[in-house]
Amino acid sequence: MKALVALLLSPLLMVFATAASAVEEVVVMALFKDRAVVVIDGTQRMLTAGETSPEGVMLVAADSEAAVLDINGERSSYTLGSHIGGVYAAPALVEVQLWPNRGGMYLTSGVINGIAVDFLVDTGATLVAMNSGQAKRLGVDYRLNGKPAQVSTASGISPAFHVELETVKVGDVQLRNIGAVVIEGNYPEKVLLGMSFLGRLEMRREGNLMVLRKKF
Repeated sequence: MKALVALLLSPLLMVFATAASAVEEVVVMALFKDRAVVVIDGTQRMLTAGETSPEGVMLVAADSEAAVLDINGERSSYTLGSHIGGVYAAPALVEVQLWPNRGGMYLTSGVINGIAVDFLVDTGATLVAMNSGQAKRLGVDYRLNGKPAQVSTASGISPAFHVELETVKVGDVQLRNIGAVVIEGNYPEKVLLGMSFLGRLEMRREGNLMVLRKKF
């Protein structure tokens, strides 16, 4: 594993939810093997399985009897002539914005398995990482449920255990089943937010601003 080099996250955290465009009406006009003709908000589209229309409607599968459509994250089966009405709003885009502190580093609070923690972001760490004392406070029984391992830290090679966390949350962004490592001893002092969490988000930097966006 790469050396655990932490970037601190800012306590100045802002969360935004923005509604994306909506699909108002879909009509299934014709069905074929792995293809379907649908009218989306008045525009006719021929879609093949796995294709997404410009309006955001995806054809998951199709045969002569029905088409499975994914409309802004809602997946259902529709027969020939089906008229899907109403407004299909895309899921809200949840963003977490993190600003550096006066020292130029980033710091934020978060939640693991329903318990509050202080996070440091480490984009060089493969997994979320914590020391054994933190794991005990969080109720993570790493000796019973974890797999023994060794990791490289600033003080050398340390015994550790690979575990899986039920939930990890920063702001309104919550993910489930996150890989983590518990390191015996007092290092790291704060829980490191590694790529097992960050890698499942859209990440970007805008100057000093770090933006984390949940993928839908």
